[in-house]
Amino acid sequence: QVQLVESGGGLVQAGGSLRLSCAASGRFFSINKMGWYRQAPGKQRELVADIGSSDSTSYADSVKGRFTISRDNAKNTVYLQMNSLKAEDTAVYYCNAHVRSGAIVIYSDYWGQGTQVTVSS
Repeated sequence: QVQLVESGGGLVQAGGSLRLSCAASGRFFSINKMGWYRQAPGKQRELVADIGSSDSTSYADSVKGRFTISRDNAKNTVYLQMNSLKAEDTAVYYCNAHVRSGAIVIYSDYWGQGTQVTVSS
């Protein structure tokens, strides 16, 4: 089983910054893609950014130039540096990891419990 533990959410004023972290633990063979999703009240969960095992990244258009995703493979941890935050960034942010459990090449998706980010205008 794989556990994802997020940290770093909170309340910040518009224009401010936050850094989210998500550490994976448990028994697994490898982690392929890791990413951050968010869900605002009344809206569907959406991809914010993701990063592959070779550090290839992708971002939602709404966060390009403001957010940066990175990972530390030695620590099985993914980060999301969020700068120039806006009120519309307010949401619960979820970590996601695409994990290979064992020798057989089968991947499963795991989710963190979510961390609240609130940006006051």
